[in-house]
Amino acid sequence: MGFYAARWRGGGTDGLHSLDEWGLGGRKFGSWITWFLLGGDLYTAYTFVAVPAAMWAAGSVSGFFAVPYTIVLYPIVFLLMARLWSVSKRHGFVTTADFVGGRYGSRPLSLAIALTGIIATMPYIALQLVGIKSVLTVLGVGSPGNWFLNDLPLIVAFVVLAAYTYTSGLRAPAMIAVVKDVLIYLAVIVAIIYLPSKFGGWDHIFGAAQEKMTTVNPATGKVPGPFIPGADSYAAYATLALGSAMALFMYPHSITGVLATKSRNTIRKNAAVLPLYSLVLGFLALLGYVAIAAGTRPVELNGTTINPQLVVPQLFLDNFPSWFAGVALAAIAVGALVPAAIMSIAAANLFTRNIYRDFFVKDATPRQEAKVSKLASLVVKFGALIFVIGLDASAAINMQLLGGIWILQTFPAIVAGLYTRWFHKWALFAGWAVGIVYGTWTAYSVVNPVTHAHFGGSIAAIPGTSTKVYIAITAFVLNAVVAAVLTLILRAAKVPDGKDITKASDFGANEDDPEVTAFAARSVDTTGPVV
Repeated sequence: MGFYAARWRGGGTDGLHSLDEWGLGGRKFGSWITWFLLGGDLYTAYTFVAVPAAMWAAGSVSGFFAVPYTIVLYPIVFLLMARLWSVSKRHGFVTTADFVGGRYGSRPLSLAIALTGIIATMPYIALQLVGIKSVLTVLGVGSPGNWFLNDLPLIVAFVVLAAYTYTSGLRAPAMIAVVKDVLIYLAVIVAIIYLPSKFGGWDHIFGAAQEKMTTVNPATGKVPGPFIPGADSYAAYATLALGSAMALFMYPHSITGVLATKSRNTIRKNAAVLPLYSLVLGFLALLGYVAIAAGTRPVELNGTTINPQLVVPQLFLDNFPSWFAGVALAAIAVGALVPAAIMSIAAANLFTRNIYRDFFVKDATPRQEAKVSKLASLVVKFGALIFVIGLDASAAINMQLLGGIWILQTFPAIVAGLYTRWFHKWALFAGWAVGIVYGTWTAYSVVNPVTHAHFGGSIAAIPGTSTKVYIAITAFVLNAVVAAVLTLILRAAKVPDGKDITKASDFGANEDDPEVTAFAARSVDTTGPVV
């Protein structure tokens, strides 16, 4: 399906030789395809592996916060993303860094947004490969004594992913997402109906989970985590949900899914119906507690190491007929290929538009941009593969947590720019830098109580208090305060600001807008740069 997608919905006279066609699917996905694309993009294989794994290992604060955060998310999408779609459609913006550069007239700020997006996305792609690896591990595929044989199936999956992404662009994950979602829904619905009846009902399941979460771990001298968040966990739980919701649509792959739609109303319709995925996610999270009652042992190939990321695959393998376990494990594996493809495309688009074109080849044609983006997507995926092979899963997880802290620091420049041009470009740049430095240092200072490794979590106390919150939120507040204060100072000092190429009417344009139609006609010309 991935390879066939190159011929699906064509590319007009242009084929797939422009970023609009290769990287954004021609900007013409309707409500139905967008629902599957965004669902496949946001609810990744790692989501289906990590959320119940966190419930199994550390309780509700680390795991179940994902459910309210995806509910909080969609009003944000409804309000913000339609405006971003409109201004991007009018000006041919492909990335958020394009928008920031056009809005603030600042290449340094645009570069900061692009680099943050690329770096934050890399570990996210790696974690999709971790999801595939968890499936292969519970199936006993690989050899713990030979790294090449151990990782060969993962390398094969990477090659297939790289090949169909290079050939078909965004159309490939859009088409495969339909299969992925059908498999995921089938597996979760069957599991949530069948497994509780097998293990004594929900009363017994919650009782087993409560017993585990209130029993002190001899290795740490502490309980694993809260069964239900207590008063001392409220701030952490709430800020994790809010910060994650604010950050998710700052990620390049989320923006790519939005800009691929054919109209702003398509985005709004999907914001209304995508919470259906949150219902499935809630059921899926509870499978972590089901695994506790089932006595599931997520053991690595060496037979001794406990890896929570294997909980869901092992649960299905232990308690279902082999054919249905195969369906569920295939759902996880296919669920990794969809977001990994979109993420690599989004990161490649950032590199092409905001590094290659802005700093090296300013008059690059659409055909040149598409070629560079295809090659960059291969490099991004290869880097993620090396990351997974060379480092353990915990390193990838910690880097992804750090990525969430980083990507939220792009929120002030992007979201404020959708509504106002009050902020000064250098104030936003300084706020971004302060947020990045504070967030990175604070995350580094969190030490895992078992392994004693740095970057051991994403929760830390607000400076000067004992209230623990999501580090990204504290960094974001510092970022916004610095940007606001410096804007006042720079405006008072009359420091020159950048040129804004947008106008108020850009933010409400729809697909039938004359200027949007004119841009669509210009964008298929491959003889020169889009103007």
